[in-house]
Amino acid sequence: MKGNDEIHRLVNAIALKNAVEHSGSTNVNTVLSKILSLKPELKKEIKMVIEEIKTVVESVNKMDIDQQKKYLKELDSTNSNLDSKSTQENKSSHPFPKLQMTGTKVVTRFPPEPNGYPHIGHAKAAIIDEEYARIYDGKLILRFDDTNPLNEKLEYYEAIRSGLEWLGVKPDIVKNTSDDIFLLQDYGKKLTLSGNAYVCTCDTNNIHKMRMQQVECPCRSNIENSEKNMERLDKLFDGTYHQNEAIVRFKGRMDDNNTVLRDPTLFRIIEASHPLLGEKVKVWPTYDFAAPVEDSLDGVSHALRSKEYELRNALYSDILDRLELRKPIVVEFSRLEFENMPVSKRKIKQLIDDKQIADWDDPRLLTLSALRKRGFDPRAIRSFVLSLGLTLAESKPPFKTLESMNRKILEPVATRFFFVKDPIRVIIENVQDTKVILKNHPNIDLGTRQVEVSNVIYISQDDAILLTEDEEIRLMELYNIKINKIDRDNKAITASYLNNEVIREMKKIQWVSDMDKINYTILVPKELYANGKFNPNSLERIEGFAETSVSHLKSGTPFQLIRFGFCNTQDKTSAIFSHR
Repeated sequence: MKGNDEIHRLVNAIALKNAVEHSGSTNVNTVLSKILSLKPELKKEIKMVIEEIKTVVESVNKMDIDQQKKYLKELDSTNSNLDSKSTQENKSSHPFPKLQMTGTKVVTRFPPEPNGYPHIGHAKAAIIDEEYARIYDGKLILRFDDTNPLNEKLEYYEAIRSGLEWLGVKPDIVKNTSDDIFLLQDYGKKLTLSGNAYVCTCDTNNIHKMRMQQVECPCRSNIENSEKNMERLDKLFDGTYHQNEAIVRFKGRMDDNNTVLRDPTLFRIIEASHPLLGEKVKVWPTYDFAAPVEDSLDGVSHALRSKEYELRNALYSDILDRLELRKPIVVEFSRLEFENMPVSKRKIKQLIDDKQIADWDDPRLLTLSALRKRGFDPRAIRSFVLSLGLTLAESKPPFKTLESMNRKILEPVATRFFFVKDPIRVIIENVQDTKVILKNHPNIDLGTRQVEVSNVIYISQDDAILLTEDEEIRLMELYNIKINKIDRDNKAITASYLNNEVIREMKKIQWVSDMDKINYTILVPKELYANGKFNPNSLERIEGFAETSVSHLKSGTPFQLIRFGFCNTQDKTSAIFSHR
């Protein structure tokens, strides 16, 4: 094996790390999947790699967890040179353009609002933020943008943390915007008292109308009267005003073609309990105010934002200029969306409320929890994001590209099983009960399984309708039979045993033994929307027979049903279809 010492160290490191993270136990498939993702060229030497992994896994699993941690620590220093080399290669071959440098350490931030579960669009932003931080040996901040208690829940904070952990995104700093709420209020007061913002008590509808007509609000004149402006500001913070009675607006340019700059809202009163601060705070900043101030105070060097914020960049800059705060460099990229597969949290919440989907992890969704449930590997998502590069071009890439990347990861590690949809019974004459050993993978040593077979088997109706009487076929990995009679009304076929000779040109059909079968259900997610409306047929339910071995898989285990596709176990009798 090429670079045998290097591969041995890598296998040891992967096995030890996985064992430490999973209560002292690891397995061959997990280690194999990881090493092939890091070193895809090793597929050419797969047999030798598997033997190496088997030896290492056996040795690691015999250790107690303290020993595993000790050896892992020793390996960390040994592999540091290898990691450094990988980092240098990553810098030189990365698909993202170079950042404009400011002379300071690169610090990026990922600022999700905890108002729903993270989706693949969040994954793109988080991965880009992390990749740039790692390329430049900088830092990544995870900052929860939690300044709207009406929409935020503790459940969503945890969902975001869990989603990022699954993706493998590791922030260097974790904080909440609400941690700095009183500091943000102070900056809001400073901006107002300096004449760059004002308290507005106009009706919401009138504010909208005046902004569209480019007419200045009467409250804006209070800027010239600092005493009146201060009086209103005090009332805003002392509880005199209630929700929707007063807001703080930025003194922008009402004649600007960019509507964002027409005196936007910077602070508003929200009379609701905050998931972290309870009812301590009533006056909350909008994202337009909190984001630039927090970015500046947190030392963010590059604020990476999706193109949807393009018109808000001028306001971002103006606020920092007026407050005389340092400005990060803003870098834009396009959003990630797919045709007929919404990522809008507002739409998803509505679908849940209307009971059209079960929850945030419904397999038809593109939330990270849904993709995980469906059987997508987080490495496929990262590879997909990196393949898109950093572009402003708005496009909806084909979902099949993501499926293809996931397929490459699952292909070498997914056990194969037989499944027959809409089963048709086949009675075979002149054959004895037997036991057959089936490979778990056609090309890679993933072990075998034993299946008992009598003279009764089942085939899929899709295969049965193509058969003709007197036709000779091969039951895959079993033997050859001749079709004698087809009774389509009773869904039954009689056949006779021929021989066990493998004939290349002969039609091959999968099967399930009557002595080794379970009723099995597969949920097949399809596009959630059709012609802009919810598709009620977006989750197909397929019934059939599967081998009993499938029922022994742990929940969340990816596997492949031969000639059907990759699936992810849900429970002992059902799975979710991943893709072909």
